[in-house]
Amino acid sequence: MALLNFRRPAPASLPQNSQIEALMQGYSIEVMPRTAEKVADFRTILPAGTRVYIAHIEGTPIADMVATARRLRAEGMEPMPHFPARIIATRAELADWVRRYRDEADVSQALMLGGGVSTPKGEFDNSVQLLETGLFDDFTRLHVAGHPEGNRDIAPDGGHDVILDALRWKQDFACQKGIKMAIVTQFAFEAAPIIAWADGLRAQGITLPVHLGVAGPAKLQTLIKFAIACGVGPSLKVLQKRAKDVSKLLLPFEPTALVADLAAHKATDPDFAIERLHFFPLGGIKTNAEWNIANGGASARPAAQS
Repeated sequence: MALLNFRRPAPASLPQNSQIEALMQGYSIEVMPRTAEKVADFRTILPAGTRVYIAHIEGTPIADMVATARRLRAEGMEPMPHFPARIIATRAELADWVRRYRDEADVSQALMLGGGVSTPKGEFDNSVQLLETGLFDDFTRLHVAGHPEGNRDIAPDGGHDVILDALRWKQDFACQKGIKMAIVTQFAFEAAPIIAWADGLRAQGITLPVHLGVAGPAKLQTLIKFAIACGVGPSLKVLQKRAKDVSKLLLPFEPTALVADLAAHKATDPDFAIERLHFFPLGGIKTNAEWNIANGGASARPAAQS
């Protein structure tokens, strides 16, 4: 007999500012070792306990990654390093990374992903293979990549079936191991396709919470460059439309409208898959942090709650 899909009643409508503030709580942000070096003290710009992803770009020494994680831990943040499968040569190298993060920076959270290179450096091609090693079984939290506009590295035809199958496998893995897991996504610029994608996950039986990637404030040219490089497709037209308006071309692009639209939707649908926001500070970490504070992200709930 099919399970009945009971939905919680929608709460009373909140003022827009309150809706945005509710969605902004517990946000995360991303750094690289070289961008982290530009921040004198993360405690001056981020709420205590903020989850900070550390992007591992090919060629970055693991010593720099671990040092950044150690510093974030010392400054009261929750470091979550990337583990990109395709830049890891061997299981021994992966085990060394895990050991160093655990021993030197008390890391127990990680983002698992395929990685941004086309040819694997060694024996790993995707995040499922990393999880199958057993090296992450005692981590408290693992996040996996999501792609609201598809991922042609995984599905060259632009389809979603392969991606959905992989997410189901990861969801089952997390359940079996008792590990908290969430989907963190690539950034996009338009609310309607994001909402449709998130609702589609639930329709397909994927119940993992979603932490939506959001591009932080930046020059329009910078965002377009990163969007093309990262394979952001359909919602790129939002930026292209803005670029045609000469009066806005030199103004920084802010994610205000996107966040407001998502917050309003979440306020009317308590079962909406998107639970948190994850910021890509393409215009600078301090600039992004200041925007977050101005929009209700001044305080953070404990990262372990979702």
